[in-house]
Amino acid sequence: MKSYKEAGVNIDEANALIEAIKPIVASTYRRGVLNEIGGFSGLFALNTEELKDPILVSSTDGVGTKLKIAIMANKHDTIGIDLVAMCANDIIVCGATPLFFLDYFSTGRLDNEVAKSVISGIAEGCKIADCALIGGETAEMPGVYNDGEYDLAGFIVGVVERNKIIDGSEIGVGNVLIGIGSSGLHSNGYSLVRKIFFNDLGLKIDEKIDGLGSKRVWEELLTPTKIYVPVIQHFLKADAPIKGIVHITGGGFYDNIPRVLPSSCKAVIKEASWEMPPIFKFIMKKGNVSREEMLRIFNCGIGMIIIVPEEAVEDILFQLRAMEEPAFPIGTVEPKKENEPSVVFE
Repeated sequence: MKSYKEAGVNIDEANALIEAIKPIVASTYRRGVLNEIGGFSGLFALNTEELKDPILVSSTDGVGTKLKIAIMANKHDTIGIDLVAMCANDIIVCGATPLFFLDYFSTGRLDNEVAKSVISGIAEGCKIADCALIGGETAEMPGVYNDGEYDLAGFIVGVVERNKIIDGSEIGVGNVLIGIGSSGLHSNGYSLVRKIFFNDLGLKIDEKIDGLGSKRVWEELLTPTKIYVPVIQHFLKADAPIKGIVHITGGGFYDNIPRVLPSSCKAVIKEASWEMPPIFKFIMKKGNVSREEMLRIFNCGIGMIIIVPEEAVEDILFQLRAMEEPAFPIGTVEPKKENEPSVVFE
């Protein structure tokens, strides 16, 4: 008699994984969660008593080829933080409060220790973002992935009052862009990073990197993406005059800043307003990458931008630094002429 296990799918292992991660997942629960994992779906009760006109906000994302670094290093406990960060940072830009998160973990052959490590990272990310991990999917697909390989996707839902939505429509000439520091590469540009590090330079995953504080390759490249939810929520709760928020993700400065700017405005960024962290200088020099290309691919040390009136800049910078967040006034909003680019560096 043939069995599913002989075909490469182990149902017992999958069931054992669910039991093993139940306490990990439960540690993320917040008010509104109605059931534990293991059912057909996750249930979450929206608190309509505290919301007058709630708008649900959702996003889905992955971590790109940063996964390859985790697999090469056999270190899987932080990639889940990246997954939550990429989703949570995308919905916080419109002022949304994260509510719940779901993950999709697919692999060629289920290794429960690896899967548990990944999900532990997802749970840690959810705690930082203050959202509940209420479900997910673990798919074992032999023939689609090689042994030891896996892929991740994340799905997040948040909520914002309709009259509190931050969509950039109130951005005006004279507003100032405040950049908040990143934790490193975050989860963008890793196809280029891997080419430079492993193909061009021939570095090994556990090799120490000269000029980067003697960090090993995996230590630098697996630094988790910063989750900006606590920082932005601080200002939202205080009704700070934030006119726009930009997540510097795939596409860097050139592609992401225009997503919130009115068509009549451009952002003029002062290149010398912050110091590019060593990892980006290393990539630019060793990979022979132009500064313009760097700013189109990577965050270059600025992971999130908030756009505020000029008179609010000093107070917001003071609060950010009190929270020990690296923050810099990096540019201004100016009128844009016809056919002018939306982002200009000077």
